[in-house]
Amino acid sequence: MLGGAGLRVRQIGEHGMGLERTAGMIGAAAEGFLEETAEVRPSGRLVGMPELGVLSSGGEQSGYREVAAEHMGLLHVLVVDDDEPVRRACCEVAAEMGFAVMGAESATAARAILKHQRIDLLLLDLKLPGGGGLPLLEQVKTLHPETAVVVMTAFATVSSAVEAMRIGAGDYLTKPFALEELTTVLERAGQRHHMDVQSRLLRERLRTQQGMGGLVGRSPEMEKLYRILSKVAFSTHPVLILGESGTGKELVARSIHFNGPNAAKPFVPVDCGSLVPTLIESELFGHVKGAFTGADRAKEGLLASADGGTVFLDEIGELPLDLQAKLLRALQEKEVRPVGATQSKPISARVLAATNRDLAAMVEQGRFRKDLYFRLNVVNLRIPPLRSRREDIAPLAMHFLERMQKESGVDREFSDATLRVMAEYDWPGNVRELENAIERACALSSGPVLHMGDLPTQLQDFRMHQAPPIHGSEEDGSEEDGLGEDGLGEDGSQEVRAVSAGRGGIVSIAEMEKQAILGTIRQLKGDKLMAAKLLGIGKTTLYRKLKEYGISEEEAG
Repeated sequence: MLGGAGLRVRQIGEHGMGLERTAGMIGAAAEGFLEETAEVRPSGRLVGMPELGVLSSGGEQSGYREVAAEHMGLLHVLVVDDDEPVRRACCEVAAEMGFAVMGAESATAARAILKHQRIDLLLLDLKLPGGGGLPLLEQVKTLHPETAVVVMTAFATVSSAVEAMRIGAGDYLTKPFALEELTTVLERAGQRHHMDVQSRLLRERLRTQQGMGGLVGRSPEMEKLYRILSKVAFSTHPVLILGESGTGKELVARSIHFNGPNAAKPFVPVDCGSLVPTLIESELFGHVKGAFTGADRAKEGLLASADGGTVFLDEIGELPLDLQAKLLRALQEKEVRPVGATQSKPISARVLAATNRDLAAMVEQGRFRKDLYFRLNVVNLRIPPLRSRREDIAPLAMHFLERMQKESGVDREFSDATLRVMAEYDWPGNVRELENAIERACALSSGPVLHMGDLPTQLQDFRMHQAPPIHGSEEDGSEEDGLGEDGLGEDGSQEVRAVSAGRGGIVSIAEMEKQAILGTIRQLKGDKLMAAKLLGIGKTTLYRKLKEYGISEEEAG
């Protein structure tokens, strides 16, 4: 129950009547917008329906107006209500809050405005001439899904409000409603719209800008990841990042931090698996001078050093059980007690954690605290392995190659066969293995084109396993090794497929590779440079292979 002498409540009635009554006469269900009687001023000047409502220059402006201008930009609001006093009152309140306001008395007029004007927020009465509010709502959510909608309804049509929420309305007001209630709903809708816009912008940047924060890819799996990232970046909840080794868990954590509101604050990564067991507590929580032997000065812990930023606990599954209990307390109480200290210190950092282990299984085995698991697992992010998003392998490879070109100043490109094999390979080490493979290829390549021979041995072995057997035909006189007279493969590319020397015999991959190299050199009468070119490997790789076989250059020629 509102009370207080001299206070009045201005309430918008069901039929648009502007009512003023003493606060003592209004029940709890009629919370009102309180104004000091002596300070009542006109809300402002409202321009005609197709124009924007603008505040007059005199008088105090709402504090929310400054917030809206600073954080949300100018939001365009359309008030649709056939009751002129209600429509005018809503427009005045919205204008005082800093919105650009337009009004419409029917669904037909609203459609005409929506056709030519961007509307961010629609305040819609469900009982309208010219078709009613629900069909208009459905049309708006179909043609302008980004427009936020708040519906207004009388007590007799609450079921219609429920249907409107199902169609896509974000909030509703039940007539008669107080001005304070209208202000709250508009403020909430404006904030929600602002968050949605920021999320869409972030998701689009993550999707279109290759390499932003190290995240590259447009596969459905990555699109799903971007959608979640765009939401959690603006929250303060703990996030548990799961994924195999090498999938880029720290890059995801950095993306969350540097695209959030605290990007200017510190990002503190902590590798729980690499910390010395006897010093983990000191590293995380800090210590005071003299806390233990060698502690000649006080040290601030990593959790406190973030100071409003983000602490990233990598490999959280490696943390000992006794420290898990202390970490849980720190997260719950928002404070830490340095080793040897008698007083706790407050912390304000957001916590992100990551692991490649199955924490749920570790909880069942008693190797990880269940309460800490639930505390960290408020939001769960699972990064897909590279083998489940093969369409991202080529963009990732090009991204790493471009980065290495900038570092070395040497332009390089992949051969078609190299890109094809990389896309088919499972990459058990995920993105980290791909990056290392390309770095190795750039280091060993003797030319501008990266061939299969420049890639690590495991990819060459994989390619040998993938190559179908080539059997010579007695009728056409082709040779057993599948080479034509010019030494080229059947597809005309500069590569040779090694096959077993004996018909139907089984030999090792290494022996097949050796036969292919030596056979090509013999057919080219010792021309090793041409042999390397035909085999799709660099000359440095060829000489290294000959050295591994224990064959001198003279013997090979």
